[in-house]
Amino acid sequence: MSPTRNLGKNGPAVSALGFGAMGISAFYSTGKTTDEEALDLLSHIADAGCTFWDTSDIYGNNEDIIGEWIKKTGRRKEIFLATKFAFTSTEDGSYLIRGDPEYVHEACDRSLKRLGIDTIDLYYMHRVDGKVPIEKTVTAMAELVKAGKVRYLGLSECSAATLRRAYAVHPIAAIQMEYSPFAIDIESEQSKLLATARELGVTVVAYSPLGRGILTGKYRSPSDFEPGDMRHWMPRFSPENFAKNLTLVDKFTEVAKKKGVTAGQVTLAWILAQGEDIIPIPGTKKTKYFDENWAALDVHLSEDEIQELRAAVNEADVAGARYPEALAYLSVQDTPPLV
Repeated sequence: MSPTRNLGKNGPAVSALGFGAMGISAFYSTGKTTDEEALDLLSHIADAGCTFWDTSDIYGNNEDIIGEWIKKTGRRKEIFLATKFAFTSTEDGSYLIRGDPEYVHEACDRSLKRLGIDTIDLYYMHRVDGKVPIEKTVTAMAELVKAGKVRYLGLSECSAATLRRAYAVHPIAAIQMEYSPFAIDIESEQSKLLATARELGVTVVAYSPLGRGILTGKYRSPSDFEPGDMRHWMPRFSPENFAKNLTLVDKFTEVAKKKGVTAGQVTLAWILAQGEDIIPIPGTKKTKYFDENWAALDVHLSEDEIQELRAAVNEADVAGARYPEALAYLSVQDTPPLV
């Protein structure tokens, strides 16, 4: 039996390590994964006991692939499936964020159709809409729960204040935030997001727990990324910042070598050790890397090792922002007050 963690206050038990499906169809490389390869990977992941899956309506044909897997295997009941809404594409290829009630219902119906299911287990607002009070958006999301289309609600990249306002309308089971040794912003006194989530009983689902791959130790310079990989335009991975950020990677690699495991496994084990209310969702499109990530559940860190790594994380001077200035709206945002 694979270890589990509860999602939200008195919520369902899900696998302690989830699967972020984005990479099988979007953003990280130009290398194509065929539908057949993706379907085989999903079966392998389910067979391992990883049953908390995360997708979005913006991840290319991700929802369609998962829907095809469900149709082909008949294993819908085994999977706790999360998807997201909010991004809409424009004619020029850019994106807008919509949180208006009409769009909430439209987006949900489209996702249900693509996934070929009757109910979404966890439905996130992918990014908050800076033009629509969160109360209006969550009221519409709560209507989906009442209609039986959604079981639990979540937010992503929200502020502590927005989370509190949303929770006052309807319980929020989870917030999805970037959280890794390279991104501990949610812990800060300024953010108060982790503290607020814990006060309310909201689980933190950690996306990019491996620092978008850098904490695996497999990348030593930007040239290691394929052409077209989105990491090329992220400040943290610029040539001038990359080398500086390897210092923290090397610390996790050092601990990993002593234990006979990989840096990525130590990273995931360290994140899991930060609290039972944190669930990392690393992604991959290769079976061997999923197996490596999944094996992190068997990596035990001593209290001394946890504290040694914590000291390195706290002391690290991480160079470069998570997103370029032009895409600052992808980071934590607030919504206007309800009037």
